[in-house]
Order: sequence, then C-alpha cells, then structure tokens
Amino acid sequence: MIARLLVSLSLLPILTACAEPPAGPAAPPAYVSEAPLPKGWPQPGPYDRVTEKSYPAYRAAFTSGRGETGSFWTLFLHIKRNDIPMTAPVEMAVQPNENGVARSNMAFLYQDSAVGKTGPDGRSVEVRDVPMAKALSYTWQGPDSDQNVAKARAALDEELGRRKITAAGFRLLGYNGPATPRAKATWELQAILPR
Repeated sequence: MIARLLVSLSLLPILTACAEPPAGPAAPPAYVSEAPLPKGWPQPGPYDRVTEKSYPAYRAAFTSGRGETGSFWTLFLHIKRNDIPMTAPVEMAVQPNENGVARSNMAFLYQDSAVGKTGPDGRSVEVRDVPMAKALSYTWQGPDSDQNVAKARAALDEELGRRKITAAGFRLLGYNGPATPRAKATWELQAILPR
C-alpha cells in the first residue's frame, strides 16, 4: 500500500504537467476601459512604441502631491462634491530625473470644458483649462514601475533626440483604477511638444 502511494506521488508532477494546456503566444496588450475619455481625447496606444498624438484643450482639477493616495482622494472628493463625472485617464505631471521621472502633481480630467468652472476649490484643488497640445507618447500595459517608466522615458528621449527638440514638459497618464489587475493596466508617458 505504501509502495503504491509512493509510485502515485512520484507520477503526480508528470500527470499535472500533462494536464496543463501548452503555453501559447501572449495576447497583445489591449485597453481595458473603466471610464469615458474626455471629449475628443484619443484612445491610448499603440502599445510599446513612440507615436505622436494631438490632444484637444481640456479642463482638469489639479492638486499637489506625487500621485499618492492622498492626492487621489482629494480629487475624488472634489468631483463627488461638485457632481463631476469620473473620466480616464488620471494625469500626473512628472519631472525628469536620473531614474526616469518623479511625479509632481495629479489631475482629474473633466468630460469637456463646459463642465464645472475654473478656479480654486478650497485650499487643495484648482480647476484649470489646459490648451490643446501635441505630445510624443509611449504606451504600455502593466505596472507603473520605475523599470517601465524608465523604458518609456528612454524611448521618448531617443525620439526627441532624433527630432532635435526639447520637450516642453512630461506627464504620465493612468487609465485604470485598482479594479483592473496591474498586469492589464494601461499607462502612457508623454513628452509635451513645444508649440
């Protein structure tokens, strides 16, 4: 009886390996939409390469902070208090540094410039209209890790160098919240082009 059990246990890894389906090619990245984009806002992507995009003027609520939980909740309470619908993406201004970028503030984008009003909302939030802009964008699916951000920054820097231009600024756009698994989250690091 013990001999039979030992034989069965020794065959378990082989039987388990045979029962697993063979690993196929990984599915290409795909945007998981959780909230509408602002009016006229382009879809994120294409993934894993630099592209140039045009963005319409938009309205957004800004707060200081580095994309931390406190910044998110400050903005979330602002839109709830003012009946502003949630949109995607969340925008974080970033400053280049030796590790890629450092986050400096966060913004929730409004559906369009007719929603809400500009100006301060308390001590922590300011609603501003942002002019239309062109940007070089690198989109990826996965976490917003230092490694992924550095890869996106290197790709943008290479394209800026090829064009012999300096970015007017950088921003990180996060399209998904905690309900989307980090491996399926969509991010865009963008270099805002000079006018």
